[in-house]
Amino acid sequence: MSVTDAYGTTESQNSPKPTGPRRLATSIRDLTKEYVLKSETVRALRGVSFDVPEGDYVAIMGPSGSGKSTLLNMLGCLDKPTAGSLCLGDDDISKMTDDQLADIRSQRIGFVFQSYNLIQQLSVVENIQVPLYYQGKLGPKERQRAIELATRVGLGDRLDHRPNQLSGGQQQRVAIARSLVNDPFFVLADEPTGNLDSITTDEILAIFDQLNEEGRTIILVTHEDDVALRAKRIVRLKDGMLHTDEPVAESDREAMRERHARAVAELRARE
Repeated sequence: MSVTDAYGTTESQNSPKPTGPRRLATSIRDLTKEYVLKSETVRALRGVSFDVPEGDYVAIMGPSGSGKSTLLNMLGCLDKPTAGSLCLGDDDISKMTDDQLADIRSQRIGFVFQSYNLIQQLSVVENIQVPLYYQGKLGPKERQRAIELATRVGLGDRLDHRPNQLSGGQQQRVAIARSLVNDPFFVLADEPTGNLDSITTDEILAIFDQLNEEGRTIILVTHEDDVALRAKRIVRLKDGMLHTDEPVAESDREAMRERHARAVAELRARE
């Protein structure tokens, strides 16, 4: 088993240069999760440990049965570990109540799903505001923030559209804007390009690239190598354990961006 620490160093353009170690967006220590199915105990995670500093961009990969989905649930505060710890900042979710976990999900984690998970009856702006609704924050200031985020992801001319009036890529842009509305500890993206064509995939990954360059922490779960190679670091799981944790060379990231750009150019030339 090969495990290599691989922390990047991207900060916001307006942030001062750090003088010491960066804070951790999340820290995982000896994370274990067991399920009892009938009379059998299934060990989905077996002592996984790694850190994600603020400003990192991590792709999590692994085959079916590797524990990837279980880890995703842990990171999203949808479940608690059987043993070990998972901290968001200084707070250990393993010691929280269900109500506290719900607060963490709505306030400190931004979610982007493969299936978008938008509310069909709401407009673009209203969908972006959904996390704020659960906190009772729906004033003019919050609406203006939602409008600014919609514009940021290229939907400034679609503010009043419903999801069924948008393409898949546009719906995913709404989901990305929604994930940012609470200024979360990190954006957790679950197969965010799984339902998208090549052109739209590149557009969505470009948004993630830009967000990370500005200092946003991104944790992306994917089964696609070319998507993972846009991250700074790839964590691979196997049989519920950490198999590898390795950096992605900047030259490899740039090569993948160029490869995607060429593929997009070729597809557009055929249209």
